[in-house]
Amino acid sequence: MPISPQFTSIFSQDWEINFLQCTPNGLLKHTELCNLLQLTAGAHAELGGISYLDMQTKDQAWVLSRIRVEIDCLPKWGDKITIKTWIVDLQGSRSVRALEMYLGDKKLASALTYWAVLNTKLRKSEVLALPHEHFEKYPDLVPTQESFKKIELSRLSEEVNTRKVVLSDLDIVFHANNVKYLEWCLDNIDYKPLLRQQLKSFDMNYLRELMAGDEVSILKGSDNNQTYFTIQKAGKPSFALELNWK
Repeated sequence: MPISPQFTSIFSQDWEINFLQCTPNGLLKHTELCNLLQLTAGAHAELGGISYLDMQTKDQAWVLSRIRVEIDCLPKWGDKITIKTWIVDLQGSRSVRALEMYLGDKKLASALTYWAVLNTKLRKSEVLALPHEHFEKYPDLVPTQESFKKIELSRLSEEVNTRKVVLSDLDIVFHANNVKYLEWCLDNIDYKPLLRQQLKSFDMNYLRELMAGDEVSILKGSDNNQTYFTIQKAGKPSFALELNWK
């Protein structure tokens, strides 16, 4: 698609929180927070001509590699929020994108994301084949206090669950959607601290694709105010998560 006349390098989109997106206490689920961030990033990419459909003309798609999310507080059912996004850096096969969530003038949450270009036929990373010079880059405009990180994989942990990747886990790229990994892990913790808004930040690393029929193990450990997970297929890590508690 051509670049939209409404395209701007810093993009904002409004959302109203509905009850399907909320936990029993009426606050936005952490998984739905990530979904809204992903949808906003996608809308900006579409306006700028580098959306999924644009990239599929070159057999390419954006896939999430790392993300850091920091939370001050979560919106509730009925709140009308705004998510702002911009590109910090985009070179070769990699892009760093920033996102912030607001309720009025109050910032509720922020995220720094690291994306890779995937050739959807060859299933490997490659240089972005579409022009992006019209996107102004903002290397000094970073929304989070800490950057995304490489999560340590060798810490002590134990298996807490297993699962098989099924159709409802898959997205348009035909692999497990990035939010599903978070959902699988959060199903294996005490939910009460989540409902009390005690999760102040989390980091996620996506290491290998998971496809329909893959069987995985979910491993969990803890250290001080941190809970960490890895998701493994045949003993090799596909995903890592760190939850940082208040």
